Amino acid sequence: MLIAGCAKAPYTGRNQLIIISQEQELALGHQAARDVLQKEKRDTTSPKAQAVERVGRRIAAVSGRSDFQWEFHTIINDETPNAFCLPGGKVFVYTGLFEYAKNDDQLAAVIGHEVGHAIARHGAERVSTAMAAQTGAAVGMIAISGSDMSPASQQLTMAAMGLGVNVGVILPFSRGQEYEADRIGLILMAKAGYDPRAALDFWQAFAQQPGKKPPEFLSTHPASENRIQSIRGLIPEAMQYYKPQQ
Repeated sequence: MLIAGCAKAPYTGRNQLIIISQEQELALGHQAARDVLQKEKRDTTSPKAQAVERVGRRIAAVSGRSDFQWEFHTIINDETPNAFCLPGGKVFVYTGLFEYAKNDDQLAAVIGHEVGHAIARHGAERVSTAMAAQTGAAVGMIAISGSDMSPASQQLTMAAMGLGVNVGVILPFSRGQEYEADRIGLILMAKAGYDPRAALDFWQAFAQQPGKKPPEFLSTHPASENRIQSIRGLIPEAMQYYKPQQ
């Protein structure tokens, strides 16, 4: 059964149209995460993987969503500076991102942003938008059927949630959702004891990658100059939550 209704994004209070239940959303996220893990090679023991797990758990602890089954996966791919989160708290960080995330604080800027997407239910909002526009009738059927999906249905669901046909290629969220995830992420990293000012260091380094083509992770987000300016304006709010780790 589809559940129609309005929701509010955490911290920002933005009204959202979400017409699938949280149970359906979590089932879709679990299914998509399983598909990713079947295709990608994980790193579970290196210092990078330990950092992803360590930082992710601290941020999840202050997310207010203890009902999510949080998972933090490190994917071995040094060529791809990428990260994404599926509904229900399934976070994936590619090893290529560590070229720019030089410490836990900078890594927290990335993971905080992805956790922000999850707790604001941006994936469910995207699916709901498609359904409301009557371009996602099949997605509606998928939501009803739960995790028992054909390969074609899985692909459609993953696309609706933002995960492209090629694993790890993320279709862009709306600009509004991206900026919202930035704001929520800065607050979460601050509450977890990570310095929000490190987000500026990360994005400034990331924006300076050589080459004409923007990095994959950057190409799915607002233009770097606009993002840096926006984050600079959001830091004073986030600093109100910041208490350095003991």
